[in-house]
Formats: sequence, C-alpha cells, structure tokens
Amino acid sequence: MRARILEVAEEHFRRIGHHKTSVADIASEIGMSPANVYRFFPSRGAINEAICRRVVNEVADIAFAIARTNAPASERLDRLLTAVHQHNRTKLINERRMHDMIVAAMQENRAIIKTHLERMVTIFEAIIREGSEAGEFQVEDPAEAARAVKAAFMPFFHPILIEHCIQHGEDTEAGLREQIRFILKALGKSD
Repeated sequence: MRARILEVAEEHFRRIGHHKTSVADIASEIGMSPANVYRFFPSRGAINEAICRRVVNEVADIAFAIARTNAPASERLDRLLTAVHQHNRTKLINERRMHDMIVAAMQENRAIIKTHLERMVTIFEAIIREGSEAGEFQVEDPAEAARAVKAAFMPFFHPILIEHCIQHGEDTEAGLREQIRFILKALGKSD
C-alpha cells in the first residue's frame, strides 16, 4: 500500500505539483480515507520526502552507473558531470513540477538533499582516487578534491542555478564544457 500511495502521489506531483496535491487527493484516488494514508506515512512531509528521494536517486543511479564503467577516470568524471547536468536541465524543461519540488527541498534544507550531495561527493572522490592511483590525476587528497569538484560544478548541478542560466539565455552547454575542462585541469589531468 505504501508503494501505491507513493505512485499516486508522484503522479499528482507531476501533474499538478507537490504544493497543490493534498493527502485527501491521494486518498481519494486510491479509494481510502486521508486517515488511512496517515497509517502508512506519519505526515504529508513524509510523502514529499519519499518522492524527493525517488527523484534524487535517479541522479545517483546515473552517477553510479557511469562511475562503475571501465573508462579512464577523466572520461568517467566528464561523462558523469555532463549526465547529471543534462538530467537536471531536462527535469527543469520537461518536468517542471518535479524540478520545483527539488528546489523546495533544497530551500528547506531537507536531510535527503544533504545525503544526496554527500553521496555525489563520495562518487566523485572514488573516481578521483582511482584517477590519482592510475597517475591520471595529480591529487594529494581525493576527498578534498571531490568537495572542490562539487563546489566548482554547482552552477551546473544546482536546480536554481540551472534555471537562472536558462532564464537569462546563457549557453549552458558551452559553459558546462568549459567548466569540466577547468575541473579536469585543476585535478592535474595528464594529457
């Protein structure tokens, strides 16, 4: 039943937005009372959190899949950063209501966002460490480098910043390529 509630909630979030979806809307579609929904989720916020987790897990799944490939570290990092940006940009353009939910979660400083960012830094660190061990990167502290990559990539990672760039007609693709080249150079990528 939890899965069904989340399925209906996500469909409503995608169609009318998370702010406009009520527990009563979700319950009505499933054919139960709102009180019954609360048996499975202690609050409306818990439903939001679960849907938000699904959305950020999409990004993490993309990152993990790229990180696990056998390509050189610089290529994996490039592909990962590009894929994450393109996923977030697509979410803004094609799934605006889900984009808005992630923005709200970030503005509310929800734990799920903090956990997601930490997971992404861990993925960056693993790639950087492997690249350093292979002599591809010249990095003393892969953890510190991973945090720096996150900070340097934030304009292409953070949904509000992506939205700002698109609204102001900036060429995000050209900027993305430049920033990835900068990041790889900063990691001491040997040619």
